[in-house]
Amino acid sequence: MNLRLLSWNVRGFNNPHKRDTVKNLLKEWKCEVVCFQETKLNRTNSAAVKSLWGSSFVDWVALDAIHTAGGILVVWDTRVYEKIDCVVGNFSVSILLKGVADGFVWICTGVYGPNDADLRDALWAKLDSVRARWSSTWYVFGDFNIIRYPAKRLGCNSFSPGMFNFLDFIERNFL
Repeated sequence: MNLRLLSWNVRGFNNPHKRDTVKNLLKEWKCEVVCFQETKLNRTNSAAVKSLWGSSFVDWVALDAIHTAGGILVVWDTRVYEKIDCVVGNFSVSILLKGVADGFVWICTGVYGPNDADLRDALWAKLDSVRARWSSTWYVFGDFNIIRYPAKRLGCNSFSPGMFNFLDFIERNFL
């Protein structure tokens, strides 16, 4: 199984020039599944997704932004994958996908994590429930808005409780 995935924090699709740039790059990169974070779109529709994807062979699941803050859009090529099921949380979009050609079933989760440390526990709980719901191979990608290790942030030299919770989530679900 050779997956062609892309995770991209677009920081907003409200600018038509940015949408054109994204559309052109998607055509060039030929991705099969793309997760956009921070779409800042408070309403996603089929016409906009098909225009962005550049083809009618597309399906999608979105978590719309709240007052143009946040937002996740996961799109995929329907010639390659079909949706079996999906779960949309407050900070994630999870889709159970099946390969059209090979029948390979896997979970695709796009994340745009909260900046508020108090809300992150809700993200970990939702993702744990996704893992409990489906037992297939799981790809989680996106912007968690938290780092795993202090060395990943300039001027950070100690672990925070949020980092420990992130590491605990990874250990629980990916050993």
